[in-house]
Amino acid sequence: MRLALKHQIILAPATVLLLMTLLLGFLQFNYWNLSLRRQEARRLATVFIALAEADLAAQRMASLTTRLRDSAIVDMHSLEEMEELYFHLRNATDQVLEQQHLSSADETLIKKAVADLDPEQRYDYDRIMGSISKLRPEIARLSESIQQHRDKLRDLHSQDIDEMVARTAFISILVLGAAILLGIFLSLALARRILHRIQFLSDSARRIARGDLTPPEAPETSHDELDELAVSINQMTERLIGVVGTEKLLEGAEEERRRIAMDIHDQTLSDLSSVLRGIQTIKAENGSSEQLTVLEEDLQRAITNLREVMDNLHPQTLDILGLGAALESHLERHLGGSELPEYHLYVSPRVDTTDLSRNTRLSLYRIALEAIHNVIRHAGATRYEVCLDLRDRILALSVEDNGCGFDPRASLGAGHRGLNNIRERAKAIGAHVDWQPSRFSSGTRFELTLQIPRTGA
Repeated sequence: MRLALKHQIILAPATVLLLMTLLLGFLQFNYWNLSLRRQEARRLATVFIALAEADLAAQRMASLTTRLRDSAIVDMHSLEEMEELYFHLRNATDQVLEQQHLSSADETLIKKAVADLDPEQRYDYDRIMGSISKLRPEIARLSESIQQHRDKLRDLHSQDIDEMVARTAFISILVLGAAILLGIFLSLALARRILHRIQFLSDSARRIARGDLTPPEAPETSHDELDELAVSINQMTERLIGVVGTEKLLEGAEEERRRIAMDIHDQTLSDLSSVLRGIQTIKAENGSSEQLTVLEEDLQRAITNLREVMDNLHPQTLDILGLGAALESHLERHLGGSELPEYHLYVSPRVDTTDLSRNTRLSLYRIALEAIHNVIRHAGATRYEVCLDLRDRILALSVEDNGCGFDPRASLGAGHRGLNNIRERAKAIGAHVDWQPSRFSSGTRFELTLQIPRTGA
């Protein structure tokens, strides 16, 4: 399964980040283990201090008890001090029992000894001294055990720190090196693969731009953005082949029309002109007759009709005078009658100075005539305007009428050959056509726009 292009791009840094995250997790685990050791050391220190306080309080209580036994008078200050010492002893032993896990026998012994030392009970020298003699050895034994544990833990702690530093440094270097190498390897591998595919698409686009319209191979299934680009280039090439084919077909048709017009002019029209001159010579030598006059008029009419056919096949004014003059000539000769709609023509002087190919000029001429004839045949208009202008390297042709209008979306299907011809001719020269509501109160506005490339582009 191929990854999407954006996932391939982030794969290498994501892998490096994953390894760095694992390394940070390993360091955090080591620090957590070390923290547990430190917490254990602090707990033992707290218990050791509490045992020392308890031992000191028990020792002081033994001294006070001996002094009270030898004193003839009860000393209230000594009793108060005894209560205070018992308070400290009880707090210290409670702290020891709370933080240090003891056997049930040791725990019972300490609790019983501390309870027997309560000053609230009746003063009994033997009971107090007996409880202290049991409590202090137990405290001493626990203190010695905890001190040994502390020393051992301190040694282990120092060793663990040394081992952890060495292990962490080694693993960090190992992971960092592996992450860098893996990141470089993935980046180079994926970049090389992506660049190879981009180079293939670039070569295909460059080959198409040079005129080789062989479609590049497109994948059957798109896995990433480059596959989608390959499919788009393939589809674009196939459509371009269709456009170029249409353009070549139109060029061939126009070239054939031009050849036919030249043949008619050079042969048929010349022959008819020779016949006309012969008739005129006969009339001059033998006198005019009704039959010769009718024959001369018919021949003149046939020559005129033939010239119109030649002009429809390929207008000579388009090659001689330019696009604007050809449109003006056609409108004046064929569409200026009183029974036809009134028209207004505007042609920018810059149009005929534009470097347009013969096929482009001829296509624009045919499109303009088709749009004008559509107005005359179908719009029912009384007025229309034709505008041919050049603005910022954009050639704009518009035909606007005040007729009944129509829905271009519903009329561009089958059965509307004129509109389809306009679209095909415009597509062949790279122009865009559109039909919109007219600026008159009713009617349609046809507009064609063509981007004129700069010289040498």
